[in-house]
Amino acid sequence: MSGPVLLVSGDFVQTGGMDVANYALARYLLDQGREVHLVAHRVAPELAAHPGARAHQVPRPGRSYFAGAPLLDVAGRRWGRRTLARMGRVVVNGGNCAVADVNWVHYVHAAFRPEGRFSAWRRLKVLASDAFYRAQEARRISSARVVVANSERTRTDVIERLGVRPERIQVVYYGTDPERFRPGTAAERASVRAELGLDAERPLAVFVGALGDRRKGFDVLFEAWRQLCARSDWDATLAVVGRGAELEAWRQRAQQEGLSGRIRFLGFRDDVPRLLRGCDALVSPTRYESYGLGVHEALCTGLPAIVSARAGVAERYPPELRELLLEDPESAAELRALLERWRSRREALAERALALSGTLRAYTWSTMGERFLAALGER
Repeated sequence: MSGPVLLVSGDFVQTGGMDVANYALARYLLDQGREVHLVAHRVAPELAAHPGARAHQVPRPGRSYFAGAPLLDVAGRRWGRRTLARMGRVVVNGGNCAVADVNWVHYVHAAFRPEGRFSAWRRLKVLASDAFYRAQEARRISSARVVVANSERTRTDVIERLGVRPERIQVVYYGTDPERFRPGTAAERASVRAELGLDAERPLAVFVGALGDRRKGFDVLFEAWRQLCARSDWDATLAVVGRGAELEAWRQRAQQEGLSGRIRFLGFRDDVPRLLRGCDALVSPTRYESYGLGVHEALCTGLPAIVSARAGVAERYPPELRELLLEDPESAAELRALLERWRSRREALAERALALSGTLRAYTWSTMGERFLAALGER
């Protein structure tokens, strides 16, 4: 790749999901000595300050990504024309910009329709934005020269739901930062336990995800956990990391059900790697997940992770951990059985997860960057 590279994304920050993946790709290209243009609402200061970076910030009216989407598209197309004229490459994300070069697909809106207990106004907003994103991705992903999918699950959805020919799609898995997401020490585990008021021996599971709708499946987890806590021999605690419109409703319901001490709602946290190092398992009964970077990161810390079999990250599970995969994300009974299995086989599953941690941590963000360029036929 000899010309400049333009990346178009909402944010280039290290908060997770597609944001951190875009950040990592930009960082990799800059470290390779490339001239990299970033069209975005937010760019991390250290990335914008890099000598090879050119940040083109786009307004986000009312702090709304939906309202900012047309502005991001206009700026992306303007800089895209300049980049292609200089024999460069343009990488857009899903339906966010109408430049038909490389499209990096992190999520397929056509594969999942948002659901939840929305107010009338919020339901109207959710339906409008979902229809908009579906229409944009249908046109823009299908017109790309090269499509890069973050999993085989995503590749299948792009083929079956958007009609893209299979030979135009390459799969490149997300990488990781092996220093941030690593197995913890005894001291780190003790620190987290002390913060939560738990002794070192009490099993601690964690859920990480937004509580704004039902995609992440917390409603199913809550029901499974409620049933388990009705038993006198269930001794595990659940920590819930995340915020969203339904957070307070779930707090109130936990209190009403007498579960305040068994489910700890921690809200938004910027120290998730540290928290993971103090836990014993992660639970993610997601209804739709194109990949699942949060699950990936938990596995990197050595945690056994219960996740839906249909999530993209499940493709990375070796046979010896596939017993943790949830076949039906709507089934609280199946999830309860998986949690019981984890509790009874905690030490054996932790050993297996630790082996997978080493494999995943060896596949860094730089590895992802190398494979991304290889998918484009460039080095």
